[in-house]
Amino acid sequence: MTQAVAPRSKRAIVAAVQLARVSDLEFNASLAELRQLAKTLGFEVAGTFTQKRAGFDKAAYFGTGKREELRLLREGHAADVILIDHEISPSQAFNLEKEVGCEVMDRTMVILEIFHRHARSRIARAQVEIARLGYMAPRLREAAKQAGPKDRARSGTGGRSGGESHGELDRRKIRDRMAELQAELDGMALGRNTQRARRQERQGLARVALVGYTNAGKSTLMRALTGSEALVADKLFATLDTTVRALDPQTVPRVLVSDTVGFIKNLPHGLVASFKSTLDEALEASLLVHVVDASDPGFERQLAVTEEVLDEIGAKNVPRLLVFNKIDRGGDEVALRAKYPGCIVMSARREGDIARLHGAVAAFFQRELVEAELFLPWSAQNMRGEVFATCKVLEERPDAEGAFLRIRGEPEAVKRLSERFGRGGA
Repeated sequence: MTQAVAPRSKRAIVAAVQLARVSDLEFNASLAELRQLAKTLGFEVAGTFTQKRAGFDKAAYFGTGKREELRLLREGHAADVILIDHEISPSQAFNLEKEVGCEVMDRTMVILEIFHRHARSRIARAQVEIARLGYMAPRLREAAKQAGPKDRARSGTGGRSGGESHGELDRRKIRDRMAELQAELDGMALGRNTQRARRQERQGLARVALVGYTNAGKSTLMRALTGSEALVADKLFATLDTTVRALDPQTVPRVLVSDTVGFIKNLPHGLVASFKSTLDEALEASLLVHVVDASDPGFERQLAVTEEVLDEIGAKNVPRLLVFNKIDRGGDEVALRAKYPGCIVMSARREGDIARLHGAVAAFFQRELVEAELFLPWSAQNMRGEVFATCKVLEERPDAEGAFLRIRGEPEAVKRLSERFGRGGA
Protein backbone atom coordinates (compact mmCIF):
# COMPACT_ATOMS: atom_id res chain seq x y z
CA MET A 1 0.00 0.00 0.00
CA THR A 2 1.42 3.35 -1.05
CA GLN A 3 1.79 5.81 1.79
CA ALA A 4 0.59 9.36 1.11
CA VAL A 5 3.31 11.98 1.04
CA ALA A 6 2.55 15.28 2.73
CA PRO A 7 2.88 18.26 0.39
CA ARG A 8 5.99 20.34 1.01
CA SER A 9 5.76 23.91 2.20
CA LYS A 10 6.08 26.58 -0.45
CA ARG A 11 9.65 27.83 -0.69
CA ALA A 12 10.45 31.51 -0.73
CA ILE A 13 13.47 33.66 -1.50
CA VAL A 14 13.66 36.82 0.61
CA ALA A 15 15.09 39.61 -1.53
CA ALA A 16 15.86 43.32 -1.11
CA VAL A 17 17.81 46.27 -2.44
CA GLN A 18 19.89 48.09 0.18
CA LEU A 19 19.95 51.81 -0.47
CA ALA A 20 22.97 53.90 0.49
CA ARG A 21 21.14 55.71 3.30
CA VAL A 22 20.17 52.44 5.02
CA SER A 23 22.62 51.04 7.58
CA ASP A 24 23.55 47.35 7.63
CA LEU A 25 21.90 46.97 11.05
CA GLU A 26 18.60 48.43 9.88
CA PHE A 27 18.71 46.52 6.59
CA ASN A 28 19.39 43.16 8.24
CA ALA A 29 16.71 43.75 10.88
CA SER A 30 14.14 44.43 8.17
CA LEU A 31 15.14 41.26 6.29
CA ALA A 32 14.85 39.24 9.51
CA GLU A 33 11.37 40.67 9.98
CA LEU A 34 10.38 39.69 6.44
CA ARG A 35 11.63 36.15 7.09
CA GLN A 36 9.39 36.06 10.17
CA LEU A 37 6.47 37.31 8.09
CA ALA A 38 7.17 34.52 5.60
CA LYS A 39 7.11 31.99 8.43
CA THR A 40 3.76 33.36 9.56
CA LEU A 41 2.42 32.72 6.05
CA GLY A 42 3.73 29.15 6.16
CA PHE A 43 6.60 29.64 3.71
CA GLU A 44 9.95 27.90 4.06
CA VAL A 45 12.64 30.52 3.48
CA ALA A 46 15.10 28.84 1.11
CA GLY A 47 17.50 31.74 0.64
CA THR A 48 18.22 35.46 0.79
CA PHE A 49 19.20 37.70 -2.11
CA THR A 50 20.40 41.32 -1.81
CA GLN A 51 21.88 44.11 -3.91
CA LYS A 52 23.33 47.49 -2.98
CA ARG A 53 22.12 50.28 -5.27
CA ALA A 54 21.69 54.05 -5.20
CA GLY A 55 18.03 53.54 -6.12
CA PHE A 56 15.55 50.90 -7.23
CA ASP A 57 15.56 49.90 -10.89
CA LYS A 58 12.46 51.54 -12.38
CA ALA A 59 11.72 48.60 -14.66
CA ALA A 60 12.05 45.62 -12.31
CA TYR A 61 13.45 46.74 -8.90
CA PHE A 62 16.79 44.89 -9.26
CA GLY A 63 19.40 45.71 -11.91
CA THR A 64 19.52 43.65 -15.11
CA GLY A 65 22.45 41.40 -14.12
CA LYS A 66 21.07 40.83 -10.64
CA ARG A 67 17.71 39.74 -12.02
CA GLU A 68 19.47 36.94 -13.88
CA GLU A 69 21.33 35.95 -10.69
CA LEU A 70 18.03 35.89 -8.82
CA ARG A 71 16.49 33.64 -11.48
CA LEU A 72 19.36 31.15 -11.14
CA LEU A 73 19.10 31.23 -7.33
CA ARG A 74 15.36 30.61 -7.50
CA GLU A 75 15.84 27.65 -9.85
CA GLY A 76 18.62 26.24 -7.68
CA HIS A 77 16.41 26.32 -4.57
CA ALA A 78 13.22 25.35 -6.45
CA ALA A 79 11.58 28.39 -4.88
CA ASP A 80 7.92 29.13 -5.57
CA VAL A 81 7.85 32.82 -4.70
CA ILE A 82 10.13 35.85 -4.33
CA LEU A 83 9.36 38.09 -1.34
CA ILE A 84 10.51 41.70 -1.83
CA ASP A 85 11.24 43.76 1.29
CA HIS A 86 9.71 46.95 -0.15
CA GLU A 87 6.46 47.97 -1.74
CA ILE A 88 7.07 47.91 -5.49
CA SER A 89 4.95 49.16 -8.37
CA PRO A 90 2.66 46.85 -10.36
CA SER A 91 4.91 47.18 -13.44
CA GLN A 92 8.04 46.34 -11.42
CA ALA A 93 6.33 43.25 -10.02
CA PHE A 94 5.08 42.16 -13.46
CA ASN A 95 8.49 42.57 -15.09
CA LEU A 96 10.34 40.85 -12.26
CA GLU A 97 7.95 37.89 -12.33
CA LYS A 98 8.51 37.52 -16.06
CA GLU A 99 12.30 37.47 -15.64
CA VAL A 100 12.65 35.20 -12.59
CA GLY A 101 9.86 32.83 -13.62
CA CYS A 102 7.74 32.77 -10.44
CA GLU A 103 5.32 34.78 -8.34
CA VAL A 104 6.61 37.99 -6.72
CA MET A 105 5.05 39.34 -3.51
CA ASP A 106 6.12 42.69 -2.12
CA ARG A 107 6.14 43.48 1.60
CA THR A 108 2.70 45.09 1.48
CA MET A 109 1.16 42.07 -0.23
CA VAL A 110 2.71 39.73 2.35
CA ILE A 111 1.25 41.74 5.25
CA LEU A 112 -2.15 41.98 3.57
CA GLU A 113 -2.23 38.20 3.07
CA ILE A 114 -1.39 37.62 6.74
CA PHE A 115 -4.15 40.00 7.81
CA HIS A 116 -6.55 38.25 5.44
CA ARG A 117 -5.81 34.83 6.93
CA HIS A 118 -5.96 35.94 10.56
CA ALA A 119 -9.00 38.22 10.58
CA ARG A 120 -11.87 36.60 12.49
CA SER A 121 -14.56 39.15 13.33
CA ARG A 122 -16.89 40.72 10.78
CA ILE A 123 -15.33 44.13 11.22
CA ALA A 124 -11.74 42.85 10.85
CA ARG A 125 -12.63 40.84 7.73
CA ALA A 126 -14.31 43.86 6.15
CA GLN A 127 -11.35 46.12 6.97
CA VAL A 128 -8.89 43.65 5.47
CA GLU A 129 -10.95 43.23 2.31
CA ILE A 130 -11.08 47.00 1.76
CA ALA A 131 -7.28 47.21 2.09
CA ARG A 132 -6.73 44.26 -0.26
CA LEU A 133 -9.09 45.65 -2.88
CA GLY A 134 -7.36 49.04 -2.71
CA TYR A 135 -4.02 47.28 -3.23
CA MET A 136 -5.32 45.18 -6.13
CA ALA A 137 -6.92 48.00 -8.14
CA PRO A 138 -3.69 49.42 -9.67
CA ARG A 139 -2.40 45.89 -10.27
CA LEU A 140 -5.49 45.13 -12.33
CA ARG A 141 -4.79 48.23 -14.39
CA GLU A 142 -1.24 47.01 -15.01
CA ALA A 143 -2.49 43.54 -15.97
CA ALA A 144 -4.95 45.08 -18.43
CA LYS A 145 -2.18 47.24 -19.92
CA GLN A 146 0.12 44.24 -20.35
CA ALA A 147 -2.71 42.27 -21.97
CA GLY A 148 -2.83 44.81 -24.80
CA PRO A 149 -5.60 44.95 -27.38
CA LYS A 150 -6.94 41.47 -26.56
CA ASP A 151 -9.13 42.94 -23.86
CA ARG A 152 -10.89 45.44 -26.12
CA ALA A 153 -14.47 46.34 -25.36
CA ARG A 154 -17.29 44.21 -26.69
CA SER A 155 -20.36 46.29 -26.08
CA GLY A 156 -23.55 44.75 -24.77
CA THR A 157 -22.08 41.35 -23.78
CA GLY A 158 -22.00 39.76 -20.36
CA GLY A 159 -23.94 42.59 -18.77
CA ARG A 160 -21.28 45.18 -19.58
CA SER A 161 -22.12 48.65 -20.80
CA GLY A 162 -21.05 49.73 -24.25
CA GLY A 163 -17.28 50.23 -24.56
CA GLU A 164 -16.49 48.75 -21.13
CA SER A 165 -13.52 46.37 -21.13
CA HIS A 166 -12.99 43.41 -18.82
CA GLY A 167 -10.43 45.47 -16.87
CA GLU A 168 -12.80 48.41 -16.50
CA LEU A 169 -15.56 46.08 -15.37
CA ASP A 170 -13.28 44.54 -12.74
CA ARG A 171 -12.22 47.97 -11.49
CA ARG A 172 -15.84 49.11 -11.28
CA LYS A 173 -16.70 45.99 -9.29
CA ILE A 174 -13.83 46.78 -6.91
CA ARG A 175 -15.06 50.34 -6.38
CA ASP A 176 -18.62 49.13 -5.76
CA ARG A 177 -17.47 46.43 -3.35
CA MET A 178 -15.27 48.87 -1.41
CA ALA A 179 -18.19 51.30 -1.10
CA GLU A 180 -20.44 48.46 0.10
CA LEU A 181 -17.89 47.31 2.69
CA GLN A 182 -17.32 50.87 3.92
CA ALA A 183 -21.06 51.31 4.42
CA GLU A 184 -21.11 48.08 6.45
CA LEU A 185 -18.16 49.30 8.53
CA ASP A 186 -19.84 52.64 9.19
CA GLY A 187 -22.94 50.81 10.41
CA MET A 188 -20.90 48.46 12.63
CA ALA A 189 -18.87 51.37 14.01
CA LEU A 190 -22.05 53.25 14.95
CA GLY A 191 -23.34 50.18 16.80
CA ARG A 192 -20.01 49.65 18.58
CA ASN A 193 -19.80 53.31 19.62
CA THR A 194 -23.35 53.18 21.01
CA GLN A 195 -22.62 50.00 22.96
CA ARG A 196 -19.34 51.42 24.25
CA ALA A 197 -20.98 54.66 25.39
CA ARG A 198 -23.74 52.77 27.22
CA ARG A 199 -21.22 50.47 28.86
CA GLN A 200 -19.07 53.36 30.04
CA GLU A 201 -22.09 55.28 31.34
CA ARG A 202 -23.31 52.21 33.20
CA GLN A 203 -20.02 51.10 34.69
CA GLY A 204 -17.75 54.17 34.63
CA LEU A 205 -14.79 52.04 33.57
CA ALA A 206 -11.25 53.29 33.10
CA ARG A 207 -9.48 52.07 29.95
CA VAL A 208 -5.91 51.01 29.23
CA ALA A 209 -4.67 49.79 25.82
CA LEU A 210 -1.67 47.57 25.19
CA VAL A 211 0.23 48.82 22.16
CA GLY A 212 3.54 47.93 20.61
CA TYR A 213 5.39 46.13 17.90
CA THR A 214 3.96 42.83 16.76
CA ASN A 215 5.35 39.85 18.69
CA ALA A 216 6.49 42.05 21.61
CA GLY A 217 4.49 39.92 24.06
CA LYS A 218 1.27 41.96 24.32
CA SER A 219 -1.00 38.89 24.26
CA THR A 220 1.04 37.20 27.00
CA LEU A 221 0.77 40.35 29.13
CA MET A 222 -2.95 40.57 28.37
CA ARG A 223 -3.49 37.06 29.63
CA ALA A 224 -1.38 37.65 32.74
CA LEU A 225 -3.02 40.98 33.66
CA THR A 226 -6.61 39.87 33.10
CA GLY A 227 -6.63 36.11 33.62
CA SER A 228 -8.02 35.73 30.08
CA GLU A 229 -7.16 33.06 27.55
CA ALA A 230 -5.78 35.39 24.87
CA LEU A 231 -4.03 33.60 22.01
CA VAL A 232 -0.26 33.49 22.47
CA ALA A 233 1.80 32.46 19.43
CA ASP A 234 5.35 33.09 18.21
CA LYS A 235 4.07 34.60 14.97
CA LEU A 236 3.67 38.13 13.69
CA PHE A 237 0.07 39.35 13.75
CA ALA A 238 -1.15 36.20 15.56
CA THR A 239 -4.23 38.18 16.57
CA LEU A 240 -5.98 41.03 14.77
CA ASP A 241 -9.27 41.43 16.60
CA THR A 242 -9.29 43.63 19.68
CA THR A 243 -9.70 41.74 22.96
CA VAL A 244 -11.12 43.62 25.97
CA ARG A 245 -10.99 42.22 29.52
CA ALA A 246 -11.08 43.63 33.06
CA LEU A 247 -7.88 43.99 35.06
CA ASP A 248 -7.64 41.07 37.49
CA PRO A 249 -7.53 41.27 40.48
CA GLN A 250 -10.12 44.01 40.08
CA THR A 251 -9.32 47.52 41.23
CA VAL A 252 -11.17 50.72 42.07
CA PRO A 253 -11.87 52.12 39.62
CA ARG A 254 -12.47 48.98 37.59
CA VAL A 255 -10.04 49.02 34.64
CA LEU A 256 -10.67 47.59 31.18
CA VAL A 257 -7.58 46.34 29.33
CA SER A 258 -7.63 46.08 25.53
CA ASP A 259 -5.09 44.44 23.24
CA THR A 260 -4.48 46.04 19.83
CA VAL A 261 -3.09 44.87 16.52
CA GLY A 262 0.72 44.90 16.50
CA PHE A 263 2.64 47.58 14.65
CA ILE A 264 5.38 46.86 12.14
CA LYS A 265 7.90 48.72 10.00
CA ASN A 266 6.32 50.01 6.80
CA LEU A 267 2.82 49.00 7.82
CA PRO A 268 0.79 49.78 4.68
CA HIS A 269 -1.04 53.09 5.04
CA GLY A 270 -4.18 51.43 3.73
CA LEU A 271 -4.08 49.08 6.69
CA VAL A 272 -3.51 51.89 9.18
CA ALA A 273 -6.64 53.55 7.81
CA SER A 274 -8.61 50.31 7.52
CA PHE A 275 -7.78 49.27 11.07
CA LYS A 276 -8.64 52.69 12.49
CA SER A 277 -11.55 51.19 14.44
CA THR A 278 -9.20 48.65 16.03
CA LEU A 279 -6.60 51.30 16.78
CA ASP A 280 -9.37 53.51 18.18
CA GLU A 281 -8.95 51.43 21.34
CA ALA A 282 -5.68 53.31 21.75
CA LEU A 283 -7.37 56.67 21.19
CA GLU A 284 -10.14 55.96 23.70
CA ALA A 285 -7.76 54.74 26.39
CA SER A 286 -6.71 56.96 29.27
CA LEU A 287 -3.37 55.13 29.39
CA LEU A 288 -1.29 53.33 26.75
CA VAL A 289 1.00 50.54 27.92
CA HIS A 290 3.70 50.53 25.24
CA VAL A 291 5.21 47.03 25.23
CA VAL A 292 8.73 46.62 23.81
CA ASP A 293 10.74 43.40 23.34
CA ALA A 294 13.84 44.13 25.43
CA SER A 295 15.63 41.05 24.04
CA ASP A 296 15.46 42.25 20.43
CA PRO A 297 18.66 44.06 19.32
CA GLY A 298 16.53 46.29 17.09
CA PHE A 299 14.07 47.33 19.80
CA GLU A 300 14.87 51.05 19.39
CA ARG A 301 13.69 50.95 15.77
CA GLN A 302 10.56 49.06 16.82
CA LEU A 303 9.87 51.57 19.57
CA ALA A 304 10.18 54.40 17.04
CA VAL A 305 7.83 52.66 14.57
CA THR A 306 5.14 52.31 17.24
CA GLU A 307 5.47 55.96 18.25
CA GLU A 308 5.15 57.02 14.59
CA VAL A 309 1.96 55.00 14.07
CA LEU A 310 0.47 56.32 17.32
CA ASP A 311 1.18 59.86 16.15
CA GLU A 312 -0.40 59.05 12.79
CA ILE A 313 -3.69 57.93 14.34
CA GLY A 314 -3.85 60.93 16.67
CA ALA A 315 -2.78 59.28 19.93
CA LYS A 316 0.33 61.42 20.44
CA ASN A 317 -0.92 63.05 23.64
CA VAL A 318 -2.38 59.97 25.35
CA PRO A 319 -0.32 59.23 28.52
CA ARG A 320 1.77 56.10 28.24
CA LEU A 321 3.72 53.66 30.36
CA LEU A 322 6.81 52.19 28.68
CA VAL A 323 7.25 48.48 29.44
CA PHE A 324 10.32 46.50 28.37
CA ASN A 325 9.19 42.87 28.25
CA LYS A 326 11.15 39.60 27.76
CA ILE A 327 14.11 40.78 29.85
CA ASP A 328 14.57 37.10 30.82
CA ARG A 329 15.60 36.44 27.20
CA GLY A 330 18.17 39.22 27.00
CA GLY A 331 18.74 42.94 27.32
CA ASP A 332 20.55 45.27 29.72
CA GLU A 333 18.15 46.14 32.54
CA VAL A 334 20.43 48.77 34.10
CA ALA A 335 20.99 50.53 30.77
CA LEU A 336 17.28 50.53 29.97
CA ARG A 337 16.33 52.09 33.31
CA ALA A 338 19.02 54.73 32.87
CA LYS A 339 18.00 55.66 29.32
CA TYR A 340 14.22 55.48 29.84
CA PRO A 341 13.43 56.84 33.33
CA GLY A 342 10.11 55.64 34.71
CA CYS A 343 9.99 52.56 32.50
CA ILE A 344 9.16 49.06 33.76
CA VAL A 345 11.65 46.31 32.90
CA MET A 346 10.10 42.87 33.32
CA SER A 347 9.23 39.42 32.10
CA ALA A 348 5.62 38.43 31.57
CA ARG A 349 6.57 34.97 32.84
CA ARG A 350 7.42 36.22 36.36
CA GLU A 351 4.52 36.68 38.76
CA GLY A 352 6.28 39.40 40.73
CA ASP A 353 6.83 41.46 37.58
CA ILE A 354 3.19 41.09 36.56
CA ALA A 355 2.09 42.23 40.03
CA ARG A 356 4.36 45.28 39.71
CA LEU A 357 2.85 46.19 36.33
CA HIS A 358 -0.66 45.61 37.68
CA GLY A 359 0.13 47.98 40.55
CA ALA A 360 1.50 50.65 38.20
CA VAL A 361 -1.63 50.55 36.03
CA ALA A 362 -3.91 50.67 39.08
CA ALA A 363 -1.92 53.56 40.58
CA PHE A 364 -2.32 55.61 37.39
CA PHE A 365 -6.11 55.44 37.63
CA GLN A 366 -6.13 56.04 41.37
CA ARG A 367 -4.25 59.35 41.22
CA GLU A 368 -7.42 61.44 41.11
CA LEU A 369 -9.54 59.38 43.49
CA VAL A 370 -11.14 61.23 46.39
CA GLU A 371 -12.33 60.13 49.81
CA ALA A 372 -15.57 60.77 51.66
CA GLU A 373 -17.61 59.42 54.56
CA LEU A 374 -21.11 58.04 54.01
CA PHE A 375 -23.82 57.11 56.47
CA LEU A 376 -25.91 54.21 55.31
CA PRO A 377 -29.08 53.74 57.46
CA TRP A 378 -30.05 50.15 58.19
CA SER A 379 -33.12 50.75 56.03
CA ALA A 380 -30.85 51.46 53.03
CA GLN A 381 -28.51 48.49 53.34
CA ASN A 382 -29.65 47.31 49.90
CA MET A 383 -27.37 50.10 48.58
CA ARG A 384 -24.23 48.41 49.93
CA GLY A 385 -23.77 46.55 46.67
CA GLU A 386 -23.61 49.76 44.66
CA VAL A 387 -21.17 51.34 47.12
CA PHE A 388 -18.80 48.37 47.11
CA ALA A 389 -19.07 48.01 43.30
CA THR A 390 -18.11 51.63 42.55
CA CYS A 391 -15.78 52.55 45.40
CA LYS A 392 -13.22 51.04 47.72
CA VAL A 393 -14.48 50.88 51.30
CA LEU A 394 -11.56 51.85 53.57
CA GLU A 395 -13.38 51.62 56.91
CA GLU A 396 -16.80 50.62 58.24
CA ARG A 397 -18.20 51.64 61.67
CA PRO A 398 -21.69 50.49 62.67
CA ASP A 399 -23.93 52.30 65.18
CA ALA A 400 -27.54 52.01 66.33
CA GLU A 401 -29.04 53.68 63.23
CA GLY A 402 -26.78 52.40 60.47
CA ALA A 403 -23.14 52.23 59.36
CA PHE A 404 -20.50 54.85 58.61
CA LEU A 405 -18.44 54.00 55.51
CA ARG A 406 -15.16 55.67 54.65
CA ILE A 407 -14.83 55.33 50.85
CA ARG A 408 -12.40 56.16 48.08
CA GLY A 409 -13.43 56.38 44.45
CA GLU A 410 -13.71 58.44 41.30
CA PRO A 411 -14.94 62.00 41.96
CA GLU A 412 -18.25 61.54 40.10
CA ALA A 413 -19.11 58.29 41.88
CA VAL A 414 -18.18 59.70 45.29
CA LYS A 415 -20.15 62.89 44.63
CA ARG A 416 -23.23 60.90 43.60
CA LEU A 417 -23.12 58.75 46.73
CA SER A 418 -22.29 61.69 49.01
CA GLU A 419 -25.33 63.60 47.80
CA ARG A 420 -27.50 60.70 48.95
CA PHE A 421 -25.69 59.46 52.05
CA GLY A 422 -22.98 62.03 52.87
CA ARG A 423 -22.07 62.96 56.43
CA GLY A 424 -18.72 64.61 55.69
CA GLY A 425 -16.18 65.41 52.96
CA ALA A 426 -12.77 64.12 52.04
